[in-house]
Amino acid sequence: MSTIAENIAKVAARIRAAAQASGRDPAQVQLLAVSKTKPAQAVREAFACGQRDFGENYLQEALSKQQELADLPITWHFIGPIQSNKTRPIAEHFAWVHSVDRLKIAQRLSEQRPTNLPPLKICLQVNISGEASKSGCTPEELPALAAAVTKLTNLQLCGLMAIPEPSDDLAQQRAACAQLRQLASDLQPPLATLSMGMSHDLEAAIAEGATWVRIGTALFGARDYATPHS
Repeated sequence: MSTIAENIAKVAARIRAAAQASGRDPAQVQLLAVSKTKPAQAVREAFACGQRDFGENYLQEALSKQQELADLPITWHFIGPIQSNKTRPIAEHFAWVHSVDRLKIAQRLSEQRPTNLPPLKICLQVNISGEASKSGCTPEELPALAAAVTKLTNLQLCGLMAIPEPSDDLAQQRAACAQLRQLASDLQPPLATLSMGMSHDLEAAIAEGATWVRIGTALFGARDYATPHS
């Protein structure tokens, strides 16, 4: 089996190759290691290889890892659906939130962000594929939501996030990512951060301007969903 160190090197090579093929500087693309369902030891191993940004979907699991890994200067990103009753710990324990999809959640995050911390960096999640099972605002709702979020004092609106409908077709992958890029550039002011691309489609996402690629399986192996998470 490949080690986490080997997997990180392989993913880094994929990112470099995809960026260069698109005429982009590889330094413009950051790797977010998605560590959901994986033990704290796996995060520690990835950290030892130089990885600093980690994404979590499940709040209680993330808080447990943060406590166990408190000795490491990790930048934690929350990337899962957000319930109103969980905004306070998210506001208190994360540097980034990629999955804000409605104003109520943004307002609560801003109100509950501790004043001794810098503004919480936010991506608005857009449901670009129109899937009923996916979170995210609609493209039509995005301009008003972005305008409202920019007025919240304890948040910094950085960009957009999407989880496109899975596809093995490169053209379809690129079309979905291109849609998110266009939505970000159409906003006033335009947003520079694009959180899109996972293990199976990072090349398409980078070709269309991704600045964060959220990679789990290619780094840590298949996820274990046998244990309940919240």
